[in-house]
Amino acid sequence: MAAAESPSAALRRRDLCSRGIRLAGKMRADVVDLLDAYVEQQGLDASASVAAVEGVPLAAVERWDEQTGTQRLLENLAAYRAFRALLAQMLEEQREQLGEADAGLGRALAAVLLQVSAFAYHLEELLRLESRGVPGEEGDEEEEDGPPPPPRLSLFEQKLRGLGVLRELAQWAVRSVRDLRQLAKPSPATGAAPGLVESP
Repeated sequence: MAAAESPSAALRRRDLCSRGIRLAGKMRADVVDLLDAYVEQQGLDASASVAAVEGVPLAAVERWDEQTGTQRLLENLAAYRAFRALLAQMLEEQREQLGEADAGLGRALAAVLLQVSAFAYHLEELLRLESRGVPGEEGDEEEEDGPPPPPRLSLFEQKLRGLGVLRELAQWAVRSVRDLRQLAKPSPATGAAPGLVESP
């Protein structure tokens, strides 16, 4: 059975969760703004239906309330690592399609990519605090190689995939806030007062 969490560790965890909630909230706002700009620039219909995109982790989860804190962190970390690769690919495609024709959209994509990377690092910090280790740390060479490149898509398919990626990323930001709020709740063993981390 796990030992009771020390008050200092509990405080550190709540502090990291609070900062993570703020990061996720800011990221979601920026992704929503980017989504609007992306739809307009790519000439897409904002209500266009997009089938599940290969490689894009889905934010929805069955029996969400039954997950442990570690499960939540691991799923979040895996998702943001996937989004990091997907956004980098979108940025590359954007540069190929437009060059400098729409530098604003490229800058917004690059800014969100940085936020995703920073948030993934933040989740790694939380996992280290939980003493679980961070998956992929031992095999960093594998992570750098990444998954095999996806099949070449037509320009329209690339646009739709980008729309799907950004929509799901916005949903993940919402889920991350919920996950971190759940994780920030004090465990009964600490005896800490409840509700210290309620608002982003």
